[in-house]
Amino acid sequence: MSAAPGRPLPQITDENEFFWTSGADGELRFQQCRACDALIHPPAPVCRYCRSREIGVRAVSGTATLAGFTVNHRFSLPGLPAPYVVAQVAITEDSRVRLTTNIVECEPDRLVLGQPVEVVFEQVEDVWLPLFRPATAAEPAALPADEIEPQRFGEHVRPVLTTTKFEDQVALTGIGMSAIGRRLMVTPLSLTIDACEAAIADAGLSFADIDGLSTYPGGGNLGGFGEGGVTALEAALGIRPTWHNGGIETFGPGGSVIAAMLAVAGGLARHVLCFRTLWEATYTELMKRGRIAPPDGRTTSWQIPFGATSAAHTLAINAQRHFHRYGTTKETLGWIALNQRANAELNPTAVYRSPMTMADYLDARPITTPFGLYDCDVPCDGAVAVVVSAVDAARDLAKPPVLVEAVGTQIIERIDWDQSTLTHEPQVLGQAAHLWTRTSLRPGDVDVAELYDGFTMNCLSWIEALGFCGIGEAKDFLDGGKNIARDGVLPLNTHGGQLSHGRTHGMGLLHEAVSQLRGEAGARQVAGARVGVVSSGGLTPSGVLLLRTDA
Repeated sequence: MSAAPGRPLPQITDENEFFWTSGADGELRFQQCRACDALIHPPAPVCRYCRSREIGVRAVSGTATLAGFTVNHRFSLPGLPAPYVVAQVAITEDSRVRLTTNIVECEPDRLVLGQPVEVVFEQVEDVWLPLFRPATAAEPAALPADEIEPQRFGEHVRPVLTTTKFEDQVALTGIGMSAIGRRLMVTPLSLTIDACEAAIADAGLSFADIDGLSTYPGGGNLGGFGEGGVTALEAALGIRPTWHNGGIETFGPGGSVIAAMLAVAGGLARHVLCFRTLWEATYTELMKRGRIAPPDGRTTSWQIPFGATSAAHTLAINAQRHFHRYGTTKETLGWIALNQRANAELNPTAVYRSPMTMADYLDARPITTPFGLYDCDVPCDGAVAVVVSAVDAARDLAKPPVLVEAVGTQIIERIDWDQSTLTHEPQVLGQAAHLWTRTSLRPGDVDVAELYDGFTMNCLSWIEALGFCGIGEAKDFLDGGKNIARDGVLPLNTHGGQLSHGRTHGMGLLHEAVSQLRGEAGARQVAGARVGVVSSGGLTPSGVLLLRTDA
């Protein structure tokens, strides 16, 4: 069958051609390890299970189990108009392999998790896309198991290597934020400079004191997700750092700060300026006006050809499986959204400050099931900067230093979005378990939690992973919103989070944590806040920081 023109297509390479063209003869093919018979996906030159390099290609039955799905309502692509079903299916011959795909020839409301499905190929130009349809006369089966059960991640954390911690050598000494808003229509570099100037002044430093620069995601053509990185800022300001860092494969969007801590603790710099800038709202508006050309060409993604163009699709599938396994409901996610909005009402810099009820949340237009509009963070323009200093220098500066008690960074599960953890956001369980091995403090010692909420499901995942409630217990913990309110047992995302304050990719959460621990949060201040946890990362390798006051 031929598809409508314009559907995004994969880039065919020597390494993946066997997969994207295998449907020409009606067979679905994967790499297979000849030593242990494991299927390997995405293609790789080595088996991740036994490390053998004896890799071949195998035709499989084309049957699978429906491991998760979401009905996309918001995003449309040429040749793929909404609504459509984005799914993950577990391959019968090796359920560790999951394909992102589309379910066809079935009404979405008739799909159930565990349903047997079978491949049907759709040819577009030189590509055969493996889509799936329900298999006839087959009963639902159990979902595939996680490689590591969510409650057992702590067993895989590597032991602490030294008796001294690099965290003890550093402090956060300055914070700054540019204007935050929708379609500010200013250059992203100007936002960065505004935030950096504010952070340096807040620390009582000058640009001459700054000897390090660190950012996420760095330079490159990243659309509305950056200003050009260290290169752009150094060119504008002439700082001449002794150390610099910029990259996307780090400990989440706030990974620039953890990298800066390592540089300071290692003696490469004394005061590192970390920054993060987004200008998505203006970027999108300029595309609408024809001032910026949208990206085109084929993709190396294994998800985009099936219309899985947003992290929303992956996380919605994780949310659905959490609902299925633990009885979580849409209202559970709603309490997170309502909490963030209530806090944003007290924050003059928040994008959305109007009151919201559970009815408002539930009635909002669907994005991709089970997510509605208020499950998703707010694209905005803005920049946040943080200064990391040597701890001995920090106590002589303008503001009381915020100390770093511990970080969590270890990767335990697979990074590939659709091959990773079934019921939680990938890359939270391992990092959270790692954090608690580097401190004697425990979850009950935390006074404020600023947890990544690109989507409500991110936040729920971090709450369970960090042990503020048990795995699968978020439904009861979040019910009514009382536990996460500013006067609750875990004051959560006190500035409004990314769901209401605006999408600042985790750096806004760190800015708020420092404000709270300094006692500078004004009407939203949590009384007596001395310990705060900040997580950074939504479907990237992520990181988490435990902060405390100097008192």
